[in-house]
Amino acid sequence: MAVAEQQPVATPPQTAEARVPTVIVDDVHIVYKVYGAGTGKGSATAALGRLLLRRGSPNVRRVHAVRGVSFTAYRGEAIGIIGSNGSGKSTILRAIAGLLPPESGRIYTDGQPSLLGVNAALMNDLTGSTNVLLGGLAMGMSQEEVRRRHQGIVDFSGINEKGDFISLPMRTYSSGMAARLRFSIAAAKNHDVLMIDEALATGDRAFQRRSEARIRELRKEAGTVFLVSHNNNSIRDTCDRVVWLEKGELLMDGPTDEVIKAYEKHTK
Repeated sequence: MAVAEQQPVATPPQTAEARVPTVIVDDVHIVYKVYGAGTGKGSATAALGRLLLRRGSPNVRRVHAVRGVSFTAYRGEAIGIIGSNGSGKSTILRAIAGLLPPESGRIYTDGQPSLLGVNAALMNDLTGSTNVLLGGLAMGMSQEEVRRRHQGIVDFSGINEKGDFISLPMRTYSSGMAARLRFSIAAAKNHDVLMIDEALATGDRAFQRRSEARIRELRKEAGTVFLVSHNNNSIRDTCDRVVWLEKGELLMDGPTDEVIKAYEKHTK
């Protein structure tokens, strides 16, 4: 009996459009340990003594903030992360940035993730101009790069529209001005992975439009953007994919309109 010759299976050609993963979150669990507040004088000293002696505290509560979350992000994507308060949105960003170690599971990143939040540390006693320099240096820019981009950062933030605030200490800024400057510093650099935590919730509509346009530019420059926001319109305008977390679990991951419609129906 003749045996048919086996033909090699054709391999699809790799194209420039092939998706490149930048972040892989693999079955991640994150647990906080919350120590019960002691009462009376000396409670802090007693707590420190327990830590030094490695004795367990009877008032330790474990909070399972993220429960078995898995997803993969790809270069060029802008991904919104939504969910109710306490759903684990900011926690997962901090874990991707390397600020929180998972109790189990793994997080893999291609390049250096940068986390931008409205609570990002800037020095209140220093001027906005000095903070632009320090923030740029912290992101890996040279002094010359920061000097070249300084005016663009100030103009983007809009904080000088009503006076020369960039030369004043940041303690004189409103919370919205400070948040706009933080975003403007971070957006001045192209990032491998940029994570924005509620940054677009501050500022007027004109600044939000500038921010959304800059995020689209970052995507074109081969970065990956994560945006945590309670503003569904910002998510719709900025992101093409949404991850929905609830009580630390991944409920849905898909196209923006599809996931937001399901979320809004759930929250009504």
